[in-house]
Amino acid sequence: MQQYLLIILVFTIAYAMMAKRLSSTIITAPMMFLLLGFLLEKLDVINIEQAEPLLHLIAEISLIVLLFLDASQTDLKSLKSKYVWPTRMLLIGLPLAVGLGFIASTLFFPGIPLIVLALVAAILSPTDAALGQAVVSNKGVPVAERQCLTVESGLNDGLALPIILLFAYMLASLGGADQEGKNWLLFGIKQIILGPLVGITIGWLGGKMFLIAESRQLTAPTFEGIAVLALAGCAYIMAELVQGNGFISAFTAGLAFGNLVKGHCRFIYEFTESEGQMLIWTSFLLIGLVLVPEAIQHLTWPMFSFILFSLFIVRPVSIYISLLGTDSKKITRIFLGWYGPRGLATALFALLVIKGVTDEYADFVLYTAINAVWISAILHGISAAPGANWYAKKIKVIIQKDQP
Repeated sequence: MQQYLLIILVFTIAYAMMAKRLSSTIITAPMMFLLLGFLLEKLDVINIEQAEPLLHLIAEISLIVLLFLDASQTDLKSLKSKYVWPTRMLLIGLPLAVGLGFIASTLFFPGIPLIVLALVAAILSPTDAALGQAVVSNKGVPVAERQCLTVESGLNDGLALPIILLFAYMLASLGGADQEGKNWLLFGIKQIILGPLVGITIGWLGGKMFLIAESRQLTAPTFEGIAVLALAGCAYIMAELVQGNGFISAFTAGLAFGNLVKGHCRFIYEFTESEGQMLIWTSFLLIGLVLVPEAIQHLTWPMFSFILFSLFIVRPVSIYISLLGTDSKKITRIFLGWYGPRGLATALFALLVIKGVTDEYADFVLYTAINAVWISAILHGISAAPGANWYAKKIKVIIQKDQP
């Protein structure tokens, strides 16, 4: 076992040493770590049964931390006034993607219950900027477009989560109460309502304590980061204790905390670009090891066709419609619509909700999500760098022509 752990560590070192150079190519970190996990499973060198609990643990920690930190970097006032494009993509494009995805799924899976298809459509709606990092880091792409994709991908997982949970609880409630007499629909409503209330309270109190400690020089940046991670964990656990949803709580806590401290905490901006990368890479490695091989075995033509339809039609059309009436150009609407890769959030949300889904449909939900992730990792990964370069040249010419 130690020699295979050594392989993973050496691979990580090698990739990290070339990461800057690889970021401008068709090779992405999610793609490579998914592939590494897949190959390790095929070599039958790691006990999958032992790795699966680790996946669930890493997945939950990653989701809590990333939801909190993504939300904490969002300036709500700027979102209203400056970031019109991502605001419309989030408030119009996201629900539209869920709706169009649901309609499309009924055509590809006529025998699956509608509520299951609605859940799948919602799980496939969040995007992950990590799979298209070459786009948001390409200086040739205008700042507005790069900021738009970053803000959208940072917030759409948190906004999609209540929709996903609502469908999941509705699906669970179809069986009435569970063996303990729990009413799943009532339980779901409590989770969706109490989660934000706890999160906002914890985030606001945490922000106040942070500002007081900083103003009195009671802490330092090194310790602030530890406190922020602990605060995200507090928001999650406190919500779970009162039957609220911990993930929604972590997201809303991040919103409240970030908008109160307003840039005072460098950690929330630096973690995702440094230590957070290790968390993301580990998650993709475990997904490739534990989930991708089995998901590929259950990949059917209807599932494959639906995933491609979701990537090539549902997301682009939804974003294009959401940006109509703005100052965005046609080519920009197409560009922003394509770069909506399905990544970590899609996989983690699927793992989260299948616990309450009947065994009959849990595999369908999970395998559709995981297959969408690795297919998107390939398609968006190989198109990110050349696509960004192509768009940068095209938009530069268009802008020059529009100038008097």
